[in-house]
Amino acid sequence: MDIILLERVEKLGAIGEVVSVKDGYARNYLLPNKKALRANEKNKKVFEANRAKIESENAERRSAAESHSGNVEGKQVVLIRASSNSGQLYGSVSVRDIVDALNEQGAEVSKQMIVLERPIKTIGVFDVRVNLHPEVSVNVKVNVARSPDEADLQSQGVDVMAAMFEQDVSGFTEAYDPNAEPGEIAVEDDVAETEEEA
Repeated sequence: MDIILLERVEKLGAIGEVVSVKDGYARNYLLPNKKALRANEKNKKVFEANRAKIESENAERRSAAESHSGNVEGKQVVLIRASSNSGQLYGSVSVRDIVDALNEQGAEVSKQMIVLERPIKTIGVFDVRVNLHPEVSVNVKVNVARSPDEADLQSQGVDVMAAMFEQDVSGFTEAYDPNAEPGEIAVEDDVAETEEEA
């Protein structure tokens, strides 16, 4: 289906371009959300008659989004979640969790603005893109941790999972006596001295 774009759509084109898309994408997303018109002669004339108005409204929305981007850009949100010892979350971090955390900090964003490239299912610090307008996007940091202390360490750049495994390596070590007979229990010198004194 050929359509006329009423706003910039990522990976499609800019305002006023006539592009060809799959019928379902046009009928289910672009047309109902008023992002496009069907490309027929009548709609082309209507678009050309209203082109200046559509472009000026888009410019106003873009400037509003640019001024609003100061409230959002560079924000860091901390989400405390339960996880396994390997850092896998029991579940995943949803778009709603990120929106709620940002709005608590006064960002005023909606679910449609958050772009998650892939689901967040592990502990760590992730960059998440927020589209305030088709032409204005900013990044926020999402810090997923098991406790506030762990979140502080991660925000300082410490890899919490690697640090945890390094601590686990140094565990119990058995005393070794090279002169001992097989099956004989090795006794440390300090213990032997206290037995002799008694």
